[in-house]
Amino acid sequence: MQVTTPNEETFVDRRTGSPSGQPPPHERRQFSDARRSDRPEVDELAKAIDEYKLRNRRRFITFEEIYDVIVSLGYHK
Repeated sequence: MQVTTPNEETFVDRRTGSPSGQPPPHERRQFSDARRSDRPEVDELAKAIDEYKLRNRRRFITFEEIYDVIVSLGYHK
C-alpha cells in the first residue's frame, strides 16, 4: 500500500478562480447571465438577485433571501 501526501505546490484551490489567486472574471450560475426576458421588471429582479449573491458571496440563496431582495426593490403584498 502506497501512501502519498499532497504537494502544496501543485494544489489549486478552485474557489479562488485561478492558481494565481485572482478571482474569476464572472461568477457562475447567475440569474441574469442565463437569458434575457421581454419584461424589464424580470430583468431588474434577476440583476438584484445577482448583486445580492455577489455582495454576500453566496452561490445559492434561500427563498427567504429572495423575498428580502424582492422587498428591497419595493414590492409588497
